[in-house]
Amino acid sequence: MNWDDVRIFLAVARSGQILAASRRLGLNHATVGRRVGALEDALQSKLLIRRTNGCDLTPEGEAFMHAAERMEAEMLSARSAVGMTDTEVTGAVRIGATDGFGVSFLAPRLGQLTERYPGLKIQLVPVPLSFSLSRREADVVITVERPDTGRLITRKLVDYTLALYASKNYLAAHGMPENEEALKQHRLIGYVEDLIMSPRLHYRSEFARNWESDFEISAVLGQVEAVRAGAGIGILHTFLARPHKELVPVLPHKQVGRTYWIVYHENLRNIRRIKAVVDFIAEETDRERGQFS
Repeated sequence: MNWDDVRIFLAVARSGQILAASRRLGLNHATVGRRVGALEDALQSKLLIRRTNGCDLTPEGEAFMHAAERMEAEMLSARSAVGMTDTEVTGAVRIGATDGFGVSFLAPRLGQLTERYPGLKIQLVPVPLSFSLSRREADVVITVERPDTGRLITRKLVDYTLALYASKNYLAAHGMPENEEALKQHRLIGYVEDLIMSPRLHYRSEFARNWESDFEISAVLGQVEAVRAGAGIGILHTFLARPHKELVPVLPHKQVGRTYWIVYHENLRNIRRIKAVVDFIAEETDRERGQFS
């Protein structure tokens, strides 16, 4: 059995597509398909069901994937033990992040990281409703939910707050609510409940009992723009609202706190590009900690 074939199989299994795996590996898709076929021949077992829109693991493929991940972990540990960890920060790292943190905070800063390491390729993607680090749908994830299962390394990034905001124009036209009960007389902007990725993001009841949104937007940045435009009162991240001078806090004594965590699979702990990305995000967040409170 060829270890390179196993490594290529893992890439296909994690991405669910031969073409996507070939792009991540920097190989021709035909080569990837041929190497997976060679592994199946060596094992005398079919590992993948190839479809026009991707690949599914067979039961044998599922079983072998778990074994292959153990092999991968042992290989990384062995390389580390003999001083063969990555000597250069090169290759691709996929970062999954919530849209507020990913777009507003990370995206403007990640250019510094790729400038520091010219051989590094960063992919910034939104965190879906469910994701798998073991299947490498992302290498590093920024989340508000601290995982308590799986072979994961979790590191606290920063606490942040959410509060009620409205635009100056909206308040001039509709008045400032004096208490929670008065919110019922106003247009409220909220999130689309069934698209919330984590129970930790169900926070509207912490601001008002029986909160009923008149306008629901799934994206955090979309909520900010709607409130800025005067569409109503919304629950916004304070670090996203603060730069906009036209936004005014509403019932400022009402705030809720949440935490961003950075998470990655323990199999990647000795990969230098992963460590470089994780350390950079932690350093930048710590340096800008004041804006999150």
